[in-house]
Formats: sequence, C-alpha cells, structure tokens
Amino acid sequence: MNLPNKLTTSRFVITAAFLAVMFSEVPYHQTIALVLFSIGGITDLLDGRIARQHKLITNFGILMDPLADKIMTCSAFIAFVAMPETGMKAWMVVVIVSRELAITGLRLIAASKNLVLAAEGFGKHKTISQIVAIIAILTVQAYPQWGRMGDAVFGFHLAGSTPWSVSFAQLSIWVAVTLTILSGSIYLWKNREVYLRDM
Repeated sequence: MNLPNKLTTSRFVITAAFLAVMFSEVPYHQTIALVLFSIGGITDLLDGRIARQHKLITNFGILMDPLADKIMTCSAFIAFVAMPETGMKAWMVVVIVSRELAITGLRLIAASKNLVLAAEGFGKHKTISQIVAIIAILTVQAYPQWGRMGDAVFGFHLAGSTPWSVSFAQLSIWVAVTLTILSGSIYLWKNREVYLRDM
C-alpha cells in the first residue's frame, strides 16, 4: 500500500478515535477532538496531492479517498445534532448525508459497469467547506478550555453581539450545506448517462 492510500486509510481510524473522544468525559475532550479532526483534514489534503505529484493514483485511492471523506465529515455532523449548542440542525445533516449516499450509489452503479468515477473539483470545494465548518464548530466548543488567551482570541465580540467565532461557525455551516447541494446536483447531472440508460 502506497503512502497516499495509507493516509486515506488512516482517516477511518482517526474518525473512530474522534467520535470516541467527542462523547467521552476525559479532560479537554473537545480540544482533543478538534486536534484529531484537524489531523484527519490534513491527511485529506495530502493524500490526493502526493498521489498526483508522484503518480501514485490507484483505483483504491479513487474510490476510498472520497469514501473516507464522507465517513469522517458525516460522522462529525451527525454527532453535532446531539449537541444543540453547535447550531447544527437535523435537516441540514439529512441533506448532507443524502447527498453523500446518492453519490456513493452512483459510483456503485458505475463500478458495476466497470467505470470509475473520480472526484471532481466542485466536490473537493464541498469537502473543504465541510471540514472548515466542522473545525469552526469544534473550535467554538473547545476554546473555553484554553484560558484567557483562547477567550481573548475566539471569544472576542462587540457589546451585545455573539463572539465572532460563533458567527463564523454558523456562516460556515450554511456555506457547507449550500455547496453540498450544488456539488451533488452538478455531479449527478454530469454523470447522468450512468444511471439514465438503465431507467
């Protein structure tokens, strides 16, 4: 297994550790969850870049890289629904998960026809926006544990307003949901011949 595929596979382990920490009562669990998810996000940026630069692109990577992304991000969003303070609404998660299941289903149909559908650029922007939203939410949850410095940087707000980090997290959620819908619609339309020919 080459390095990019190892990085892809590591996200499954990181996701499991992230969820375990999220729902634990260990000290600084929000901060640990933030660090773990950030590491997972970094591996997502690195594996594709390394694969392209060193010509290590494989069918395993083409299929498993987006799957690892989906599992990591969907797990976080689903976990946030159980935490009302995150501002994550259940319908938003339904939209996100539905999009990912639809695209995965499309890839399975393509695979049955010996076709491999690679991730496209707009989908990558969607993934980045989701990762940014999740990290922003985790930061809002974690910074109270960082003492005065954390409160001064992430808790800063004008009189009568919410901290800027909270406003940014809420904005990033809406951006992620919007790009999720757009990228899914574009991908399904772009590859419509894969499923329309069987209808």
